[in-house]
Amino acid sequence: MTRPLRIGYLVPEFPGQSDIFFWREVKALERMGHEVRVLSTRMPQASAIARDWGPAAAARTRYLSRVDPVAAARGAAYLARRGLPLSTLLGGPRLAADLAVALAAAWRLAETATADDLAHVHVQSGGRAALIAALAARMDGPSYSLALHRPLTDDRAGQPIKWAEAAFATFATSALMAEAEDRLGAALPERRLVLPVGLDTGALQRDTPYSPVRHGRPMRLFACGDLVPESRHHDLVSAVRQLLDMGVDVRLEIAGEDPEGGSGFRRALEAHIKQLHLRDHVRLLGALDDAALRAQFLDADAMVLASGRAPLERGLMEAMAFGVPAIAVDAGGARDIIRDGRTGILVPPDNPGALARAIRDFAGQPDYACRLAAAGREQVETQFALDRCAAQLVGEIARTVDAR
Repeated sequence: MTRPLRIGYLVPEFPGQSDIFFWREVKALERMGHEVRVLSTRMPQASAIARDWGPAAAARTRYLSRVDPVAAARGAAYLARRGLPLSTLLGGPRLAADLAVALAAAWRLAETATADDLAHVHVQSGGRAALIAALAARMDGPSYSLALHRPLTDDRAGQPIKWAEAAFATFATSALMAEAEDRLGAALPERRLVLPVGLDTGALQRDTPYSPVRHGRPMRLFACGDLVPESRHHDLVSAVRQLLDMGVDVRLEIAGEDPEGGSGFRRALEAHIKQLHLRDHVRLLGALDDAALRAQFLDADAMVLASGRAPLERGLMEAMAFGVPAIAVDAGGARDIIRDGRTGILVPPDNPGALARAIRDFAGQPDYACRLAAAGREQVETQFALDRCAAQLVGEIARTVDAR
């Protein structure tokens, strides 16, 4: 067993409505005997903290990003004395804007790491949080590592600066690692591995066996994810309209909220539902706590993902852990999770018609649905178990600390 370590765990805008997997990893690390200091850039909107674990997570999180000209000046002066003037970091207006906040946050991170004797900081981002850790390391702060969960194009500028001195890097999927290697090359650390944040498969399991849809009741579909255009929930809503037109009785419920707390893309999605005359068939549930999410998974005949936006879709993995058959578009990280036809179903992206036909065919094969449910659960247990992934992360951190 790895000796106990004091680890900084930096997540941007934590705890967000989709950050439960980070919180579970923190708890897994602590069960292993390590001390974890939860760090973040800034607190999200109150609506994102609505889930039952959110207030406790926010209460123990230290927030680094706030306007502080004195701390920013101290950080800039320290870097200049170390031979790294700001002129070498300014890589365009976006990076310059990040630096205005990141310098003060980096100074605070370095101070926190010294006060708490942190052995290492693991950063769940390639964005501003990564820049904060990279600058803090150059201020004689702790060693750091970066985890990438989405394409580099989604993050801000200055990627070589963020990655060049990272002790190691983890990637949610092999496709993400390949993209980073292609774009950044030698700027990446030598130590890099595919390592998603795992699932607590012990907590995510059924109390009763999965029962597939049967003739005589509507098919229950469930989807979850932020209400943003990239999630393609409107494609799924369009597929529901086509299913009803095919004679398939179906109900869809979508959990999640838009970043504006309901005043953003949710309104466009509500208008789409109304236009297609689906208000009796599609419900937007908003952000749900863990108990409500669990109930939705257990009540669903299938989990459906219409977007390839997320490289590794957490909701899809949780559905499979609950033994719910998964239907997803063949994009993003879905292929890393689903083996088409064996542990789930993959369909072409941006094609509501193909999605509708796949759901229709699935609805007519209850025995097949049961096989998918069991195989999906088995795959998640084997590949994405929380304790296995957390132990691998700690092993990399211990190797870093021992090498210093």
